Amino acid sequence: MTTLSHKTVPGPLRGSTRGEPAAAAGPTAPPVLSVRDLHITDHVTGRRIVHGVSFDLVPGRTVGIVGESGSGKTLTCRAALGILPPHFEITSGLVEIAGTDIAALTPRQWTALRGATIGAVFQDPASYLNPSIRVGPQIAEVLRVKKRLGRREARRRTIELLRAVHLRDPDLVYGQYTHELSGGMLQRVLIAAAICADPRILIADEATTALDVTVQAEILDLLADLRESAGLALVVVSHDLAVVAQLCDEVLVMRQGHVVEQGPTRTVLHRPRHEYTRLLIAEHEQYGLDTFLAPQEVS
Repeated sequence: MTTLSHKTVPGPLRGSTRGEPAAAAGPTAPPVLSVRDLHITDHVTGRRIVHGVSFDLVPGRTVGIVGESGSGKTLTCRAALGILPPHFEITSGLVEIAGTDIAALTPRQWTALRGATIGAVFQDPASYLNPSIRVGPQIAEVLRVKKRLGRREARRRTIELLRAVHLRDPDLVYGQYTHELSGGMLQRVLIAAAICADPRILIADEATTALDVTVQAEILDLLADLRESAGLALVVVSHDLAVVAQLCDEVLVMRQGHVVEQGPTRTVLHRPRHEYTRLLIAEHEQYGLDTFLAPQEVS
């Protein structure tokens, strides 16, 4: 086992329980992320892009947001991270991180919050890593800033993190550049960077989309590891219902900025009420979704 600060990340899963409800901090645990009636407007066009999204996320649980491109999934997550594009704005609603209304946060408070309380992994890891700096020192720098570690301790902890995200020969990876690593390896590096300051919330926005099936399964297992062992709260954004079926406790189905269906993942996928949800399921069954929709009791 590799010990990372107050959290423990185990080795590769044996008998993974992806798709099973995670062990949350308790039924009365307060949300670490709360979104209430969120509306986002594009001031260039004057159009409201996101219409009234609401959900709560508690430690050790996973909320999935699924829908086609342009449905508002990523904007919802960017709003929670405080990184909406300049011409987009939250025009009504509430987002709270660990009980704090993000509307009241100063730039300095946001800087302290990102990484330490909430982190994110996006679809194209190469876009979020500096190609001119070796990947290890990039993570080590985050540790030096966020955890106030010395240079030697930051390097040691970075290698621990690279090992914890199942990268072979982490000492070698530490000294490599982005162009020397595969897509799956880069995604693991980005996850290591995202969790290095022990955030309570991780947003994974299409984090496995560009990966082949085998690597995607490994990344999903890794996210499940972090959720189950460290109590990490996850938001998983995907257009792939199979990913949502494997990892998420609750799912929001979005279309054109609206949540058309929401509820426990198994209930939504087994008993879809909205025509759009049924269409998504029908389209994905040919790609193996039926594997996760075997007849079973749902609430």
